Amino acid sequence: MTVVVEKSSTETREKAEEEIMSKGPRIGIRHVQSLLMFLLLASGYSMRVNLSVAIVSMTKKSSDNPDVPVYDDWDNKSYILSSFYIGYICLQVLAGELGKRFGVKWLLVNAMVVNSVGSMLIPLMAKHFASTGVLAVRVVQGMFQGFFFPSVHNILGKWAPKEERSTLGNLVFTGIAFGTIIALPLTGIISASWSGWPLSFHVFGGAGLVWCVLWIILGSNNPAEHKYMSIEERVYIESSLNAVPQPAPPPTPWRAILTSTPVWAIVVANSGQNWGYSALLTEIPNYLSNVGGVKIEDSAYLATAPYLALFILGLFFGPLTDFLVLRNILSIRNARKLMNSIGSLIPALALLILGFIPPDNINAIEVFLVMAVGINAAIWCGFQVNHVDLSPKFSGILMGIANGFSNIFSIISPMFVQWVVPDESNASQWRVIFILAAAVYVVSDIFYLIYAQAELQWWDNVGEGEIDEKDTTSTVPSHEVENK
Repeated sequence: MTVVVEKSSTETREKAEEEIMSKGPRIGIRHVQSLLMFLLLASGYSMRVNLSVAIVSMTKKSSDNPDVPVYDDWDNKSYILSSFYIGYICLQVLAGELGKRFGVKWLLVNAMVVNSVGSMLIPLMAKHFASTGVLAVRVVQGMFQGFFFPSVHNILGKWAPKEERSTLGNLVFTGIAFGTIIALPLTGIISASWSGWPLSFHVFGGAGLVWCVLWIILGSNNPAEHKYMSIEERVYIESSLNAVPQPAPPPTPWRAILTSTPVWAIVVANSGQNWGYSALLTEIPNYLSNVGGVKIEDSAYLATAPYLALFILGLFFGPLTDFLVLRNILSIRNARKLMNSIGSLIPALALLILGFIPPDNINAIEVFLVMAVGINAAIWCGFQVNHVDLSPKFSGILMGIANGFSNIFSIISPMFVQWVVPDESNASQWRVIFILAAAVYVVSDIFYLIYAQAELQWWDNVGEGEIDEKDTTSTVPSHEVENK
């Protein structure tokens, strides 16, 4: 009898261990890495967007403190706001390649330190070198934030099991919304306070340095290197990703990547997203302040509401997408296309309506701003995580290519606002901006619907001796056929 009980107990324990190996622990180190990437993007975006609010106070008195400088002769605000993206597009592909070769851990530390110190230097540069000094710092910040997204995708490619890719990806990308939620109102409060706008740059720069300490202690390039990693979780992740240990990083199949139609589908979708999102991100405070007549501190609060919706919906769309895929309701490809369309077409409609709302109807403006920005969270389960579907091994490089190229439109978009909206209080001029952004969203999504894929591409196996790069007849390895 005792023998039977012990045997039953052993079988139960072995079955439980097998289940853990196949599904992984519910909460594990992969979630810690995702949380750290969430905080990376939150900190990066707080430093990126706080200037959108602070520049209003930098050029128009908002604080009662007479010692807080005001530069009311700056007539190049949109150029200052877009200067970040001039640097941002420069190092993205290089960041992806360096991350593949050497790992991203110390690349991210260096990139964040440069960003944080740069943020703290902005008040000093404005004082001594006027708008040119601020513009120069923003270019440098943009260059080093160019390491962020390729590194994030590199981490997702190594840490996010296929079954949890949308959920963990969305957890990471909601850092964009969270950083914006924190930065916009806090910058408005600080700018209107006795300390004035310079303090905001020190606060967000200091937060970036704190992140560096957390990442050095808890971060890791991959599951095999993490000192607190359980064998159960490591087996779960590596088996899900079909990870094969390699003595050296494989060569990057540049020609195959650059001629891949699914990759260009991501590039086009990313370009449309950046046009609309950057115009909204950088110009909402200006629009609310100059068209709606909203005070700086109120403008910051109103500008935050859409990003609060973005944060909340971001946490919803990820699990929903994984549920649809795991229950075989949708294939991964169709799930990506559905979410991309939800995140593009509904915001396009909202922007179209927004252009025709009377400027004194602040409540209606706010409702459609919330819709335009909030529902856009669905794209994080669309093209934004699609790089990892196509190639976990080269996902950082794919992100570098897509994000680097597409952010050309993040430069053009704010400049286009300055050209089209010389009178920032003119609602009809702003209407052109909203209509064009809506059209770009629609066109880019149509291209994505036609050409996007979510199957592992043949060139992901380069370096493993499985497929010759010249053999372009195979786009999907046999073990991935079931994902179609």
